[in-house]
Amino acid sequence: MRQATRARGWGWVVAAGLGLTTGGLGLATVGLEGQTMTTPKTIGSLIKADPRFDTLIAPDATLDVLAGGYDWAEGPVWVPRDGGFLLWSDVPANVIYKWSPGQAAAPYMKPSGFTGVGKYSSEPGSNGLTLDKQGRLIAAEHGDRRVSRFDWTGGKRTIADNWQGKRFNSPNDVVVKSNGDIYFTDPIYGLPERETDKTRETDFCGVYRWSAKTGEVTLLTREMTRPNGLAFSPDETLLYVANSDPAKANWMVYPVQADGTLGAGKVFKDVTSMVGKQHPGLPDGLRVDVKGNLFATGPGGVHVYAPDGTLLGRIDTGQATANCAFGGDGSDLYITADMYIVRLKTKTKGAGL
Repeated sequence: MRQATRARGWGWVVAAGLGLTTGGLGLATVGLEGQTMTTPKTIGSLIKADPRFDTLIAPDATLDVLAGGYDWAEGPVWVPRDGGFLLWSDVPANVIYKWSPGQAAAPYMKPSGFTGVGKYSSEPGSNGLTLDKQGRLIAAEHGDRRVSRFDWTGGKRTIADNWQGKRFNSPNDVVVKSNGDIYFTDPIYGLPERETDKTRETDFCGVYRWSAKTGEVTLLTREMTRPNGLAFSPDETLLYVANSDPAKANWMVYPVQADGTLGAGKVFKDVTSMVGKQHPGLPDGLRVDVKGNLFATGPGGVHVYAPDGTLLGRIDTGQATANCAFGGDGSDLYITADMYIVRLKTKTKGAGL
């Protein structure tokens, strides 16, 4: 979901080896209509709330800017093939970008989420990205209103685009269970008129599961007003789901039943009181580490919670922060913070990597 709006028609990247640095400060500069825009080398700060935070992130760790200038960066995923690289969505631009260590960020796939004719909406592109158990790219696509699979050989396959014959609103984020089942959220952010759009075929925002065994799509819950990011606990007995409603900004947690459906959910953490200009952002994308700690983007950056809900600390990016993903050797946390792509070295590793 795009949480920030700015008039911006330019883009830049922190380009390794391209001779764009100035002095010894590691700052890239680009001239724009008589102006010089300077990319920061780092952004944000770490805010510790519990001593255990230091066991996850070193106190002197920095948020290193890898690339920037995007309209609304989302859905980062680390891809281990071909030496390893990061992909992410720029949702309004309808583009997936790629960054490899030692190389400049560059467009990788366009269109990424809307393949129709003309302008569809203000957020037509892909959003959440992940890999299935065969290493194929799974994307939640706003404009084409589907969950797709890319096999790296060209062309995409539609995994799911409807529930009981009714088209989805705009699939937003996606996660794959170890048995191959795909869980995804379906708010209204990609529709041209959002909740009042005349092409809506469901009057709710759901959380769904696509069965790898049968291909059937099951509605898991429709109780959340704006379901967004989602992630499993390391043992897959729990599913965390973010709710990006400024009036009800929270993370829900659901027990995962033996048949893959969800039991009764409960509020894991509520941060509605934080919503506002002082802490830009809303509950959005999230990831879990091997110890079950939750790294959840929300007001003021990335909130880090112990499995029991204790706030350990916050990665304050200073930006409306959309999503995050572990990558590299499993300990690098990549964060899409509005216009920036940043990397934070951690002392933990992502679950399932």
